[in-house]
Amino acid sequence: MKKISIKDIARLTGTSPTTVSFVLNGRAKEMRISAAIAKKILATTKKYGYKPNAVAVSLRTGQSKIIGLIVESIGGAFFGALARVIEAEAEKHGYRIVYCSTENNVDKARGMIDMLSHQLVDGYLITPVNGIEKDVQELVQHGKPVVMMDGYLPGINIPYVLVDNYEGVKSGMEHLIANGYKNIGFVSVDLDLVQLKERWRGYTETLKLHKLKQDKKLVLKLGYQLQKEEVINAITAYLLNNKKMDAVFFATNYLGVSGLQAIKNAGLQIPSDIAVICFDDHEIFGLYPPGITSIRQPVEDIAHTAMNLLLSHLTKKEAAEPLQKIQVQASFVQRGSTPAKTPVAQ
Repeated sequence: MKKISIKDIARLTGTSPTTVSFVLNGRAKEMRISAAIAKKILATTKKYGYKPNAVAVSLRTGQSKIIGLIVESIGGAFFGALARVIEAEAEKHGYRIVYCSTENNVDKARGMIDMLSHQLVDGYLITPVNGIEKDVQELVQHGKPVVMMDGYLPGINIPYVLVDNYEGVKSGMEHLIANGYKNIGFVSVDLDLVQLKERWRGYTETLKLHKLKQDKKLVLKLGYQLQKEEVINAITAYLLNNKKMDAVFFATNYLGVSGLQAIKNAGLQIPSDIAVICFDDHEIFGLYPPGITSIRQPVEDIAHTAMNLLLSHLTKKEAAEPLQKIQVQASFVQRGSTPAKTPVAQ
């Protein structure tokens, strides 16, 4: 079946293509087109299923009404939840979302930015990967609004929204230390990202603040590209090699989930053998006996704030500040995995 055009609508309604275009663009009153003619044109477009050519509209208006969302992994619990909120918020304002996952691979991230830049995308929400600085700067130089989420690129003048990673980890560490834990392990990802550096800083500085020695043996940093089974095996070996460790802090929820299996594999019980805390909550943590204490990221706050920041640039309703650094606070969720430690009988 032939796709109907504006010329066909004009012929069917006895009007001109220009008149049809004005009506479809909401300019009937402005161009003094009668309500009867406008109604006839709209009824005809509906009857014949006319859809405007998206590319033509983009070229005419300079807007595609599409936002590029580039995140670490759409399949991850945090990023999946973030994407759902962003999509719902975008829809309210007439925007659609194009999703991309980088898997923290700089070449993949650069390729996605290049691909989207050729698709007339209006603006970008990006969780950054080191190495994309030049690509992001080029987007900005071409007038494309960019907002970073869950991190930022040092030295790049780009607005960003992220959780206060340092204070989040510090609150968890303070809780463990107050409950009598002294040999606290830390399991993280071996990536050069701002958010992970801040979590590491929260761990080390809180130990120092309480005059607790940092033991290198109690730290495990794993490659991001490792398969889940490899992660579980590495954490299992780490637990078995650190018998004196009385608590472990997982820096991401996917490490925490793998850590639960590793703890089981190592024949340990939570919390009698080891206390567990994790940065970023997960639905499993509320179900897994006795419940896993976590630092919960406010996903909705991050998503809404990032979208509002991007929309303010897209709609030009607010004067853009040179750099907007927005940090939202994480919340501490206490569960049964970190009880006060029972003093050893003398």
